[in-house]
Amino acid sequence: MGYYITAEPNVKLYLEDLNPGGSKTLLFLHGWPASHQLFEYQLNALPQLGYRCIGLDQRGFGKSDKPFTGYDYNRLSDDVRCVIEALKLKSVTLIGHSTGGAIAVRYMARHNAHGVSKLVLCAAAAPSLIKRSYFPYGIEKEDVENIISETYTDRPKMLRNFGDTFFFQSITQPFSDWFFNLGLQASSWATAAVARTWLREQSLFHDLKEIKVPTLILHGIHDKICLFPLAVAQSKGIPHSKLIPFKFSGHGLFYDEKDKFNKELVAFIEGTNK
Repeated sequence: MGYYITAEPNVKLYLEDLNPGGSKTLLFLHGWPASHQLFEYQLNALPQLGYRCIGLDQRGFGKSDKPFTGYDYNRLSDDVRCVIEALKLKSVTLIGHSTGGAIAVRYMARHNAHGVSKLVLCAAAAPSLIKRSYFPYGIEKEDVENIISETYTDRPKMLRNFGDTFFFQSITQPFSDWFFNLGLQASSWATAAVARTWLREQSLFHDLKEIKVPTLILHGIHDKICLFPLAVAQSKGIPHSKLIPFKFSGHGLFYDEKDKFNKELVAFIEGTNK
């Protein structure tokens, strides 16, 4: 069931809400530059196990409204708060992939984990997607600057190149085309603005320490976008977190090893993977 909620005047966010009567609620935050459809292979399987699964299209992406501004982590995490309050959600498992993981980290610190009882970070872009003088584990700043430049000159080419680095397992051409089209659904200005946020944002280091709920970290060791040392830094920064490496995955671990991903997710929700 799909519908919209209002985040602020003239900005509505699209939600896909599957199995609303489910016993436990999972809220999915997708990575850049896609939509909730990124989690198709979770949204197919998990409602069948009795879970309520809510996929949010972040502003600027998917079916959500595409204002020209509002793409910093503060505003994007405030949008998550709007969803949780509008739906009166409690004891949610918040699941964030890539940039969605960074937004989830900011949400936990900025909103004091309101409505969230468990956190899952998968290939999360935290605490910093790029290398910094005090954090040498990200990708080069110039790589992000090139993404921004190419967004304004040949966005389809940029998206195709990005997709070529996303998965570790081999994918079919039709699947590659499907993934490519998810990026095309976004606005160009949102695509570039979120990439600029990767360059500016430095507060996630502190945010990690503010997370107090049980946290599961899932990360592909072959990730070429959010390198595996980011997961190690998350594990060190978040008290009582658990890191599970995915040995046969890249950035798209929810598809590269979808059965393992779903299994680990369910075990964490049910408290059986301690």
